[in-house]
Amino acid sequence: MSTLPVTSLLHSVQLQRKPKHRTTSLALFGLIVVSFYIFFIARPSLDLAPIALRTDTRGHADARVQRIDDENSSPSPSRLFRLPPKVLNNVDRPQLKLDESQELAAVAAFVAALPQNTIPWSIDPSQPIDPQLVLDFDTRNPRAADEVKQIVEEVWSRYPVMLFTKVRHSFIFRCRNSYAEPRYHFQLHHGSSREIRSMISNMNLRPSPPIFDVDQREDADVLIPLLHRLTSSTELPVLLIGGKPVGSIAAIRELNGSGELATMITNAGSVIDGTKKKKGH
Repeated sequence: MSTLPVTSLLHSVQLQRKPKHRTTSLALFGLIVVSFYIFFIARPSLDLAPIALRTDTRGHADARVQRIDDENSSPSPSRLFRLPPKVLNNVDRPQLKLDESQELAAVAAFVAALPQNTIPWSIDPSQPIDPQLVLDFDTRNPRAADEVKQIVEEVWSRYPVMLFTKVRHSFIFRCRNSYAEPRYHFQLHHGSSREIRSMISNMNLRPSPPIFDVDQREDADVLIPLLHRLTSSTELPVLLIGGKPVGSIAAIRELNGSGELATMITNAGSVIDGTKKKKGH
């Protein structure tokens, strides 16, 4: 009689444990199903995760690994060395064209800037010069015209008087009585250039005018005909006052004798006897 209640009690306990084990098994089975769905079925949805956590669609390594590889490799030219869009657009822009006065100013500024600046021998002096050869900025720039205007103003403001001369006058003497007609080449000091040099020097101008002995330059064969075209002169010397050629040696003598040459020089911005006054102070 006493064993019956114990047996009934054990049987009731076993009946209570079965639902708990069933619940645990169902929960474990559900967890497995959810995990399988996440890792195998729903994996494409991970592409929406941040780029540092997902695999690149082209099959590259993880973004963090790729970033380390990028640091060890050379920089991407397309990012670090890309030209500004402004420069890229200038390739399609038309080349700047200079009129003769602008071309003269550009050539004068180029020659006066540095002694080693020479005009390339390959150019045709009878044709307009390529602006890019004598200007130090992109001549296809949208502001190129404004920069040329500024250069023209600056060069003649800095050098109100500029003189292009030749040191020697050359001529050939032929012996008529000789059968082989031998030729003798002579070089004498160029009188007109020496005369204008002395004329300008006696004015003691400030700023001091640059004087170029064109026939002594490496680019003489190109620069001389180029100056003739731009100044409408036929020979050296060429005197520029305010960026404009004065004329022939006869015209310069006449202007100097009347005093008008001094007036032109003063109006251009030079100070006559300016170097004397500066030394006196």
